[in-house]
Amino acid sequence: MKRVIVGLSGGVDSSVAAYLLKEQGYEVIGLFMKNWHDDSVTISDECPWLEDSNDAMLVADKLGIPFQTVDLSVQYKERIVDYMFNEYERGRTPNPDVLCNREIKFDVFMDIAMELGADYVATGHYCRKGSVEKNGETVYQLLSGVDGNKDQSYFLCQLSQAQLAKALFPIGELTKPQVREIAKAQNLITAEKKDSQGLCFIGKVRLPEFLQQQLKPKEGVIVEVDASLDTYQQTAPQFESKENELAFLSTKPSYTLNDGRVVGKHQGAHYFTKGQRKGLAVGGTKEPLFVIETDVDENIIYTGQGKNHPGLLRNVLFVTNDELHWIREDLALKEGETMAVKARIRYRQPLEEATLHKVQSGLYVEFKNKQSAITEGQFVAWYIEDELVGSGVIS
Repeated sequence: MKRVIVGLSGGVDSSVAAYLLKEQGYEVIGLFMKNWHDDSVTISDECPWLEDSNDAMLVADKLGIPFQTVDLSVQYKERIVDYMFNEYERGRTPNPDVLCNREIKFDVFMDIAMELGADYVATGHYCRKGSVEKNGETVYQLLSGVDGNKDQSYFLCQLSQAQLAKALFPIGELTKPQVREIAKAQNLITAEKKDSQGLCFIGKVRLPEFLQQQLKPKEGVIVEVDASLDTYQQTAPQFESKENELAFLSTKPSYTLNDGRVVGKHQGAHYFTKGQRKGLAVGGTKEPLFVIETDVDENIIYTGQGKNHPGLLRNVLFVTNDELHWIREDLALKEGETMAVKARIRYRQPLEEATLHKVQSGLYVEFKNKQSAITEGQFVAWYIEDELVGSGVIS
């Protein structure tokens, strides 16, 4: 009998994942990951970890499976929290959920599961695992979930073949309503529970306050840049090569104070992210202001009116070699090669047509249509049909 360790988060998805595995004849053990100690930054009424671990325990009890809690808060702090601060300080916008899957759920947690003699680790993600035989070897595939509305393959875009080999995604073939139906039919306490928001099972962390504990507030100015700025009117020069053209198109404009007018003040450029609209507290503009750039060195936020402001739109981005990742290593591009894909630069964004161009220093992703707020530090993921084949950090 194969043994599976399920990461029970206290939510409906992982509860149903555990139930399905048991039905399929696996020996199932439930494990709750405690990743957080500092209650001062969570909003304690909303999904504190104690209530979640209690729900997870009740589900395990109902299903008749062993249950234990593991404390991963030290690793979580080192690998996720510290990383987030570093990224914010560099003026990048991290994605803790993607990292949490790569570093915690499918690494630290997986190691613990293997020590407990597990054959597999399972989670309640809406995605599917496939495999193909290639040269006598099994190559694993990460496929999007059947429920297009809930597909979570993006969050797993950094997994490796070794991690996928040991992973199971029992609810990937189901839709969210079907999952809730199963939970109701089995009288699981989590059947009606709201989906958790916030940093991967820490509970609702107030991110600005959380960051402010570490990153000191620094007053700076908010500058509004007009859409008619000369920088945007430049016609692209003639390029000697496709690579030069891609390099040109992927380079974001750099702004100075003289490029716009000061319209307000802020408490620290590192608290803002590109494409952000809330929290600027500047009124009196015809269209809402969006952040088009943050300059953490000079502590200036550049903004523009409306979501079609040219400062928000670009169609090429770059990923450096050391932040480039192929789930399908067998499909990895060599220098000079290209690949037609569908790609997204954030969770829940509809897939967009794009072409990958491998160059010596990394990989360009060239979108057919302009993308809004391409944000450094976030992940771009690319697909062939419904298979996520690779990803990278936007540089």
